[in-house]
Amino acid sequence: MQRCGQPGCTGKVLSDGYCDTCGTKAPAPAPPPGKPPAKPTPAPSAASPAPAPPAPRNLETGSTRSGGSRRTVSGRTRTTSRRSTIGAGIVDVPPAPSIDPATIVMADPEVSEEKRFCSNCGAPVGRSKGRQPGRLKGFCPRCRNAFDFVPKLKAGDLVGRQYEVVGALAHGGLGWIYLARDKAVSDRWSVLKGLLDAGDEAAMAVAVAERRFLAEIEHPNIVEIYNFVTHAGAGYIVMEYVGGPSLKQILKQRREANGGEPDPLPVDRAIAYVLAIMPAFNHLHRRGMVYCDFKPDNLIQVGDQVKLIDLGGVRRLDDPSGDVYGTVGFQAPEIAESGPSVSSDVYTIGRTLAVLTMDFRGYQSTFQHSLPDPAEHPALAANPSFYRLLLKATAMHPDDRFQSVPELADQLVGVLREVVAVATGTPQPGPSAVFAGAPEGDGLPVLTVDPADPAAGFVANLSSDDPNDVLRSIADALALKQVTETVELRLRRARAYVELGRRDEAGAELARIEADDPWEWRASWLRGVMALDAEDPATAIRAFDRCLFEVPGELAPKLAAAIAAERAGNVAAAASLYDVVSTVDPSYVGAAIGLARCRLKAGDVPAALAAFGRVPSTHRAHGEAQLAAVRALVGADRFAEAGQVLEQIQAAGREAAQLDVELFEAALSGLTAGTVKAQPSVTVRGQRLDEPGVRQGLERAYRTLAKLSPDDPERWRLVDRANHVRPLSLV
Repeated sequence: MQRCGQPGCTGKVLSDGYCDTCGTKAPAPAPPPGKPPAKPTPAPSAASPAPAPPAPRNLETGSTRSGGSRRTVSGRTRTTSRRSTIGAGIVDVPPAPSIDPATIVMADPEVSEEKRFCSNCGAPVGRSKGRQPGRLKGFCPRCRNAFDFVPKLKAGDLVGRQYEVVGALAHGGLGWIYLARDKAVSDRWSVLKGLLDAGDEAAMAVAVAERRFLAEIEHPNIVEIYNFVTHAGAGYIVMEYVGGPSLKQILKQRREANGGEPDPLPVDRAIAYVLAIMPAFNHLHRRGMVYCDFKPDNLIQVGDQVKLIDLGGVRRLDDPSGDVYGTVGFQAPEIAESGPSVSSDVYTIGRTLAVLTMDFRGYQSTFQHSLPDPAEHPALAANPSFYRLLLKATAMHPDDRFQSVPELADQLVGVLREVVAVATGTPQPGPSAVFAGAPEGDGLPVLTVDPADPAAGFVANLSSDDPNDVLRSIADALALKQVTETVELRLRRARAYVELGRRDEAGAELARIEADDPWEWRASWLRGVMALDAEDPATAIRAFDRCLFEVPGELAPKLAAAIAAERAGNVAAAASLYDVVSTVDPSYVGAAIGLARCRLKAGDVPAALAAFGRVPSTHRAHGEAQLAAVRALVGADRFAEAGQVLEQIQAAGREAAQLDVELFEAALSGLTAGTVKAQPSVTVRGQRLDEPGVRQGLERAYRTLAKLSPDDPERWRLVDRANHVRPLSLV
């Protein structure tokens, strides 16, 4: 079997050509010598067009968008390869011990009253009245649908002439789940899950035939389907037994260990579990299937891997007539009207993350389709990017969510890096799928080009040095019909207008992009950049705020929002964002320097020095940061420390001489004004910290700077100042 060629991935390429671990398509094998490569065949669409939903709400204004058509997923969704082992190489999750199946069979299988609901309308059924216990069989008082909570199978029953029932394991949405031994395969442990109770053999045969497509699903993170069988008028999916705890059981164990009080999973661990199951969702979606019923019950940890179990709710996107199964509190709000979709699966993933990380009371009632106040939940209050990710993943309208699992996974990895870095203080840098990496100095990174765009190659090869040349090249290529108008071409044109300060033309170009695709957040990014150039921080803040919610795992929007906040005078907000960016990735040196500026404005010199210290020693801005640290110390009258830092750095020539002048000028000013106390026992750059010593140091600094000055008048001025400040001497 061919191994995956992605860097850092240890997976194998399955028969469909995709890696079983990272989900990336393997490159086609090289053709034999002399034989031309075969032309690729375009893959058919997995889903038929969905009905048009109500117009989605605008994230910024709250108004409905015009157009009314359902959002379509384009090549704009990108992803980088990710490893599927738990933790994504960022956090360590302890392996789970395997569970002996014989130990978890229910001795007295019964569904508790509070969990008895009608499978048709969801109304409570089988409830007690006074001293009369609730019925296990009967009819729903609301819709008259029959209910039956009595297990249909008992120990010893032989199902499908092959599977000997050991007992009941649990009760799920489709009925009881049983443990069995496969008598045809060496008593292999198997799990039987009810499909439905059709009432007649003919209908059951049709139902089983319709579900046989599940046997085609082969993925290491998805429970294997062995068979489909009927027994006494009921159908069952036969699955492999997965011996490990579900996330629901892990939460229960944590509660019990915490004295009966809820103990949600740490955010990093919850994200690690969900990231590890992303390849399974991607595998289903690529084959035109949706899972529909994701929740903590259906993800099991097996050693150091995870598996999706319970495929009873899996539907084909091209089968709108099939029943849709879901769970209140996890199911997307549009399911009843529009049916399941990739976006509705994204919704269930977001809701699962919320339930795993919070004491989320009311998630099936008060907060059935919303999130609680972050101030009341530490996981949200301490991790604003995680909160933003949950808001986007669980947006009420499907068009406002992440449009694919790889898109969600990319942002989840970014959020995980941030959560771990902020909690531990250890940097967690990583690549971005949409930005070109850390910028130089105080600048902002540029957007990368979507390789799926038809004009991607042309745009990527455009020179970025002269925006006028960029505009001419685009115009010429369009005139010669070498390229067509695409979103990447328009974004590059808009960026050139921004760089030239042609704001009216940039605004018009961005408006056209947004009219075609109201969800194109990159237009908001360029609007923010343009607003910063125009010294309009209020507009920049609004633009970058949208970017923060659209790509919550990216560092670039946080850096941009910090710059805008600082320019608007909100130093505290700016410092918080600068702190996050420079903690996660020290190569964003502009964030460290920005944080130092904010700390100095707040009067916290030690914190400012610590921020300057975040600039990596290997970065070319390191010297600049150290010089800024010297000036910060001088401004705080910490002259001895400033001198020590100055002696350690590599400043030379006029730069070093100028710093010497600033240091001794400030010291002399403080000594003569009485704000600095003379300390003859303390030395500053080899001079005593008293007036005679400081004057000698300043005289020397002036003369050194004069020798290095190329301008005669300036040189004479510095010599005059040296003569003026030198200490008096007796002849």
